Amino acid sequence: MDLLLILTYVALCTVVFKVAKIPLNKWTVPSAALGGIFLIGALIVLMNYNHPYSEKSREYFVSTPIIPAVRGRVVEVAVEANQVVEAGSLLFRIDPAPFEDKIESLEARLVAARADQQRAEELMRRKVGIQRDLDQATALVEQLEADLEVAVYDLQQCEVRAPSRGWVTQQFLHEGMMLVPMPLRPAMVFVHDENYVLVAWFRQNSTMRLEPGFEAEVAFDALPGEVFSGKIRSVLPVLAQGELQANGRLLSSENDHYPGRIPVIIDITDAAFLNYKASIPGGAFAQAAVYSDHFEHVAIMRKVLLRMNSWMNYLFPFH
Repeated sequence: MDLLLILTYVALCTVVFKVAKIPLNKWTVPSAALGGIFLIGALIVLMNYNHPYSEKSREYFVSTPIIPAVRGRVVEVAVEANQVVEAGSLLFRIDPAPFEDKIESLEARLVAARADQQRAEELMRRKVGIQRDLDQATALVEQLEADLEVAVYDLQQCEVRAPSRGWVTQQFLHEGMMLVPMPLRPAMVFVHDENYVLVAWFRQNSTMRLEPGFEAEVAFDALPGEVFSGKIRSVLPVLAQGELQANGRLLSSENDHYPGRIPVIIDITDAAFLNYKASIPGGAFAQAAVYSDHFEHVAIMRKVLLRMNSWMNYLFPFH
């Protein structure tokens, strides 16, 4: 953009010098050069501050590690990698036989325990029983009922289902594998379809020109030549570099990170984006520009720059 402004200014000066027949001497030429430096520099400074630009933008998504709630061997995998499934769809099934056997055992013990409870109650009515025997029989019945509820719950957990609409990516689970309920070893990674969000990381110099509702434009590296309009949804109020937690280390300048950028969530409102959304992978890079309500007349420079950068995405090194 600066080169374009310089060439435009040189062309204007050439026309002015020729039309007005201004002589070229040691006063007119340096004056024109210095005037161009101050004019172009002022325009660029106004644009950079009032209409900030971020080359570090990315579309983030939410994933859920699928961790089985029970231990067992996989007998069925009902989902394929990267195939969209609806909420509640079966992902995989763990062998239910051990849990069914446990339920049958608990049900049989519960029948006997209830019979003992009834006999203890009958003896108490006849005034020949002992209260302690009745209490023990009642406690055993309640314990078995609770164990049965837990066993039924475990049996239900043998069928692992999708938490929402989305898909499983990089699916490596196969029948015969042994699964255990361990958070560090998820069986699958489920990507939610509706939780995509574009975050642009702006320099802290632009803090005063980043407000919810300001117009924005986004250009994805994956879509050369395309620019989509949007709006700022929110500006995150904290930076990760400033986070403190209770631990055994004291703060020092050596442990401090470099000044972080401000994360800004941008909603793409351009209807044309829906035609390209399916072709953009989650985590794709992008460039973003925000147009504040200050010095709006220089926003055209930022728009031209963003479109030039978008067209430059057609050029990349070959290997």
